Amino acid sequence: MKRLVVADAETMVLALQDEIRRSRESRYDHRLHGLLLVAQGMSGGEVARLLGDAPRTVAYWVKRFKEQGLAGLVDGERSGRPRRLTEHHLTQIEKALRASPRGFALEANLWDGKTLAAFIERRFRVPLGVRQCQRLFRQLGFRLRKPRPQIAHADLELQRHHKKNSSA
Repeated sequence: MKRLVVADAETMVLALQDEIRRSRESRYDHRLHGLLLVAQGMSGGEVARLLGDAPRTVAYWVKRFKEQGLAGLVDGERSGRPRRLTEHHLTQIEKALRASPRGFALEANLWDGKTLAAFIERRFRVPLGVRQCQRLFRQLGFRLRKPRPQIAHADLELQRHHKKNSSA
């Protein structure tokens, strides 16, 4: 059989692992697959390496399964503060990031953490810090771009002549 290949495998592995962690159902399925591999004779270390988890994590899954059955693989209550943004909010933010900030009455030309924080505060009444908004960019698959500075009294003709790809 021909070997199957996934393009940009390193990035895709990270993206798939993020997708698995996104919902309770997929985390449960992930644990089921891990337990199935252990039941078929793989060691905890092998399963951990294959699935991208820590060996201790796989050992916890097996222990909980022995004690509680399938119910032991279900997510329990998670500690920490509840999320401020719902999935609906994230969907709307992702759509907004594909458009210009000016379309939302914001002064910036490009999205950055400060602009996104202002947008979220205005639209959803949810205060988020600039750093959290920068993390949100990466979570949604965007990357920050810095605008090029423009010199106030630059000579456009000299710039055009200096550029590599100019027609001059």
